[in-house]
Parts: sequence; structure tokens; C-alpha cells
Amino acid sequence: MPRSNRPRGRRAEGHEEGELDLSHALVARFHVESKRDGLWNVQPLSPANAIKVYTCPGCGLEILPGVAHLVSWRADGIMGEADDLAGRRHWHAHCWKTRT
Repeated sequence: MPRSNRPRGRRAEGHEEGELDLSHALVARFHVESKRDGLWNVQPLSPANAIKVYTCPGCGLEILPGVAHLVSWRADGIMGEADDLAGRRHWHAHCWKTRT
């Protein structure tokens, strides 16, 4: 009978099944900015770490791989940290600066 690669009975210590570990998303440095609509976490993304194509919500243009940009998500959301991270968006730096 073939061997199953599914882990059995072992869980990461301190994590229950189905629990979301957000620590990996918060490892990089970020700062909090105040905008008209509330507080936002802003994290710069280097060209080396920009490996996918994103659409900037500020201008609607693509952010190509290898282009430095910013990632932002709510810092004062009422639905919890997981929901705030799920709503993060990638912005051109100049589009974010001109956002009110």
C-alpha cells in the first residue's frame, strides 16, 4: 500500500487546526499612516520581492514584477486582523502619496 504524505496527529505547537497564522505576513517592517478614512499599515515592497503583477487601485494601471511599490491594509479595522490583511492592496508609491 502506498505511503500517505499527510501529517497525522501533529500540529504546530500553539496552533489549532483551522487557525490562521498571520505572523509571516507581518515579518517585514511597516509603518502606520493616517489618511482621511482612518489608519493604514504601509509596507514598502522592494523590486526583488515584487514578483507578481498587481493593479494599483489609485490609477488602475498595472504594477509589473520588479517594480518597487507599497502594500497597504487597514490598521483600525473592526473585523479583525485577518480581515484587514485579506483587504490589503498594492499601490504605486506616488499614487499612495496623492491619496487623500
